[in-house]
Amino acid sequence: MSEARKASEAGGNERVTALLSNASALRAVAAAVEGTIGPKGLDTMLVDRFGDVVVTNDGCTILERMEATHPAARMLINVARAQEEEVGDGTTTATIMASALVQAGVDVVTEGVPVPRLIEGVQIGAAAALEALERSSRQVLGLEDPLLVRVARTAGRGHEDIATLAVEAARLAGEDNLLDPAFRLRDAIVAQEGARSEVFMGVIVKRGRETRHVPAEAAPARILVLDDALEPERLDEEALATERGIERHLALREEFQRNLGRLVACGVNVVLVDRGMSDVAGDILTDAGIMVATRVSWRDLRRVADHTGARPVKRAWLARPAEEIEKVLGAADRVYEDERLSEIRIIGGRGKPMATIVVGAATSDVAGERERIAHDAVSAVQAAVVGGVVPGGGAAEIAAARCLAATRQQVKGMAAYGVDCVIAALRRPLAQIVQNAGYNPLEKVEEVSAAQSERGSDSLAVNCDSGEIADMLALGVVDPTPVKLYALRAAAEVGEAVLRIDRIVKKREDNVGDPKEADL
Repeated sequence: MSEARKASEAGGNERVTALLSNASALRAVAAAVEGTIGPKGLDTMLVDRFGDVVVTNDGCTILERMEATHPAARMLINVARAQEEEVGDGTTTATIMASALVQAGVDVVTEGVPVPRLIEGVQIGAAAALEALERSSRQVLGLEDPLLVRVARTAGRGHEDIATLAVEAARLAGEDNLLDPAFRLRDAIVAQEGARSEVFMGVIVKRGRETRHVPAEAAPARILVLDDALEPERLDEEALATERGIERHLALREEFQRNLGRLVACGVNVVLVDRGMSDVAGDILTDAGIMVATRVSWRDLRRVADHTGARPVKRAWLARPAEEIEKVLGAADRVYEDERLSEIRIIGGRGKPMATIVVGAATSDVAGERERIAHDAVSAVQAAVVGGVVPGGGAAEIAAARCLAATRQQVKGMAAYGVDCVIAALRRPLAQIVQNAGYNPLEKVEEVSAAQSERGSDSLAVNCDSGEIADMLALGVVDPTPVKLYALRAAAEVGEAVLRIDRIVKKREDNVGDPKEADL
């Protein structure tokens, strides 16, 4: 055997080894979440080295918290995390489709199909499948459309109370807010142990008032949002060691007191502070009966500012004239503290209308899982308003896979195998859903595909209670179109990226091998 042939075979072996390694890593990630998909999906228990346990059905939570060191696994997890950030749901679907696509690619590459031709076919197939999904989309006709309740119920894993909260919150927030790309309805969710589930127009600050010596309610409220510490400017110890430094310190203290007096004169009765508060400030504001909450999270400060029309300022702003301070104050009908829950509620702000979703639970563990369920439900509702819905339960993916069968006939050469990989990925969600329900996935997938062809319907899938072919739209099982589109794009991107990897080379550590760098 010639040296050139030996080198070629060695290179081919390395390529296949890298592909098999990456495919196995993706399969391991998919195995961690695939058992959760569908109405009969089960929970996953996450355990860390300290014995702390999280039991969840949420794919994104599992992916974020599972231990994964393989670079291909991390790649898939990062893409799933990006999907969660963008549309708030569909990470499990994206994960299992990406794994299925890569596994199908491995099978044909090992049979001799060139990777460039395979990737060409994947790109063709993914584009055609996206078009098919968009054709299957049904528009949501306003916030009273019954489709919203159905999509919330599907994404909320059948929790009727959470679905109702999600839709009610969407209606309170308004369609204009929901269509704003910068607005995230899921940011309005607050899960609390021992609280009553509800939706109200207003925001919650997860901090109590600093002292009980001031009223627990302000109505109407004038609100200062301070993105700083409420204390005089500090001098360093070296400066304080001099007489001039002490004089400067006393002058700053007196100026700070005057500034607080100006604040009181402006009629401020609620102050929310990002950091701590000095004793001097506490005494002055307590004497004035002003409600103060310190160390408020930036998330809460931002929501309060948006809802009340306040402008977060630094403490230096307090030295400005009263008319300028007036311009940065927020206003609300009512601000009060719920002492049992140690939180402050702000109702009827003069800024943007904002709804808060309170998800109550008996224990902290249950509260965490109900928060994740609510997160999926409200994200799905907003995505449905933005981009419509498609039949759920794997029906839309099977319909898209059937459309690709026609596309495959038009693809020349070995690129057709890439289209087959996309078809395999599209069939995988339904297969996993019915497998989790206790049925034969091969049998049911073929039954659904045949039924859709015979009846000319893209909404047929499997009723997981009976095992019969059923219309998902009639059952109220629908998914947001943007979630499905993003999941397919993510799966195709990960699949293409992994299939392109020719070999795995260990990267050297920084500052190793270069004496000059090591000495720095």
